Amino acid sequence: MTRPYPDPFMTPDPQAVEDSRIMDFARHAGLDGTDYAGLHRWSVTDLEGFWAAVWDYFGIDADAPYEQVLAEETMPGARWFTGATLNYAHHALRNLSADRPAIIALDETGAGYQVTGERLRSLVASVAATLRDLGVGKGDRVVGYLPNTPHAIVAFLAAASLGAVWSVCGQDYAPQAAADRFAQLRPTVLVAADGYLFNGTTHDRRDAALELARALPTLKATLLVDHVGLPWPAQAYPSLFVPWEDAATRTEELDCTPVPFDHPLWVVFSSGTTGLPKGIVHGHGGVVLEHLKTLGLHSDLGPDDRLLWYTTTHWMMWNLVASTLLTGATTCTYDGSPAPFAKPGVLWELAARHRVTVFGTSPQYLLGMAKFGIDPSLHDLSSVRVVGCTGSALPASAYPWVRDHVGDRVLLASISGGTDVVSGFAGSAPNTPVWAGELSAPHLGVALAAYDAEGRPITDQVGELVLTRPMPSMPLHFWNDPDGTRYRDAYFASYPGVWRHGDWITVTGHGSVIVHGRSDSTLNRNGVRLGSADIHDVVERLPEITESLVIGAEEPDGGYWMPLFVVPAAGVTLDDALREKIRDAIRTGASPRHVPDEILEVPGIPHTRTGKKLEVPIKRLLQGAPVEQVLNPGAVDAPDLIDHFARLGAGRRERSA
Repeated sequence: MTRPYPDPFMTPDPQAVEDSRIMDFARHAGLDGTDYAGLHRWSVTDLEGFWAAVWDYFGIDADAPYEQVLAEETMPGARWFTGATLNYAHHALRNLSADRPAIIALDETGAGYQVTGERLRSLVASVAATLRDLGVGKGDRVVGYLPNTPHAIVAFLAAASLGAVWSVCGQDYAPQAAADRFAQLRPTVLVAADGYLFNGTTHDRRDAALELARALPTLKATLLVDHVGLPWPAQAYPSLFVPWEDAATRTEELDCTPVPFDHPLWVVFSSGTTGLPKGIVHGHGGVVLEHLKTLGLHSDLGPDDRLLWYTTTHWMMWNLVASTLLTGATTCTYDGSPAPFAKPGVLWELAARHRVTVFGTSPQYLLGMAKFGIDPSLHDLSSVRVVGCTGSALPASAYPWVRDHVGDRVLLASISGGTDVVSGFAGSAPNTPVWAGELSAPHLGVALAAYDAEGRPITDQVGELVLTRPMPSMPLHFWNDPDGTRYRDAYFASYPGVWRHGDWITVTGHGSVIVHGRSDSTLNRNGVRLGSADIHDVVERLPEITESLVIGAEEPDGGYWMPLFVVPAAGVTLDDALREKIRDAIRTGASPRHVPDEILEVPGIPHTRTGKKLEVPIKRLLQGAPVEQVLNPGAVDAPDLIDHFARLGAGRRERSA
């Protein structure tokens, strides 16, 4: 594959490096902060020294001290900071200024309000007391059916303060899809909103919340959030209900319960596209340390900063956005479409108005802004110093656009990680160069490598993303997996004792990381492998194409069918001339061996509800698997598209029969 920008696209500003927290941390550890490679090497060869330094630098306030940083290093089963007790909620609230905003609540209309540090603490104390009165204690589960508003953060912190376990999903999930997740947890309390905003429409979710509550027989009570102003049908509710206004207006003192370092904090769920969603359990201490490292060092967040990252509550980025509070920075919640029809550039407008310093989004958002001619520079974005991007690989073509339309000194930080560790594996930092189309380096404390099929580390070749040493935020376990079999099978079946994540990457000679897509959807044409993201990158640069999906499907007769599905831009016809233009782009920009067999127009590309293309399920549909065996439609953003791909696969099989 040709790299369009082989030289660094951006080099660190020396003064910005000098003033950064990662530089201050390096000085704290007695190391040279200008040498990121050396800092990273230390962080993964001396795990105990590195994580002890993170603990000390951020002043972790433990109720009981730790006895040993890493008592057992084996994977799975690493045991971190044994003996320590602490509480996530205490750390999230302790650094907030009383009279400055801790949360800025925003929506797609441009409206907003602020929650000061003092107000947030009083809200959390009040809701925690309400939960306690409803029977919630250490280890009980509290679940949220909520949009991305301050209510979700308050309910989460209230549950965490009691040592209860939190889980949340957005209200665009159907009640049954939400119940598929929450029923596994046998929750004590549900927190549900009356609805949410999206693309100029208020979506009434009162009946959906009622249906969800009925599907959770273990509930003792439901807190009813009045978010969009719709009255609740009190007489029809199946469990005790408490209006949010009553739960959140008590005068209480906050008392955070100390819990062991590895006490469960939350359960985040896999997408559930191919079966019942897996509940992934993370602990208080691991999340506190990992998120302080990621947000405090890599994103350089501190008390004077403001973060606005578009997310839904069921994506792991919501968990990271909530953790902004750990650094003392202000976090912004946002309810609505990232690009509503009435005001597609509203997120940039809000970033300018509220002097956001870290702006987070997805590759599809940035590519869409460019294609539809939205110019962020119409707003004063001088406060923005980092544009974070995750969800899939960010194409190289997006980098010049961000430089030209957001700011030439903005650090464009493409990040790759996962729900599995609720954090990043690789990305950027104030002291790393940026190469267009590449992630600058593995994150500190992440022993990342690319492995070949024999389990050997390789450089400048495509291989499996693996982690050779543990991270504190690796899952404690999967929910309802008492002997750990599902957990081991998910990550450690291929390389015993080494975490295989399932991404296909290249670790370059200069230390950056290129993500090519999921390894189980890798294109293998005559033994030559290429990541699907490499094809998508090239095709989606074309102004005539809105989105694309390439599939490599092995066929029963030993053949290999590689179709490319495209969504043309408005007013564009997919004719022979455009097909040839696409083939030429792939031939010259990606690989002449991976020119697709067919280029087919489709009405849209289906995604998980966190925005990832459904490559493997679509591949299995095209290979003839029944829809009910391939995926759960409730976990898909546009279920009607699934039938379209199923018909395509059936039609092809009929023609070849």
